[in-house]
Amino acid sequence: MPKRPRRSRDPNTLAFQVVRLATGEAQPEPEPEKNPHAVALGRMGGKKGGEARAAKMNKKERSASARKAALARWQKS
Repeated sequence: MPKRPRRSRDPNTLAFQVVRLATGEAQPEPEPEKNPHAVALGRMGGKKGGEARAAKMNKKERSASARKAALARWQKS
């Protein structure tokens, strides 16, 4: 998940920063690039982990897990 840029909580400072970005006086900070090898390793482990976990569960446990995940998604919005 991308990290949010650090911004001041002071409304005047925040407004000043927004105006500078809108007028082109300041450039937004570029996002740091990810290491492609680390990304590939993370995807490999994540893909294997989900399937392995589901294979160990019975139908009732998978259903309960899916229900819990769906409820968590709906709680966020």
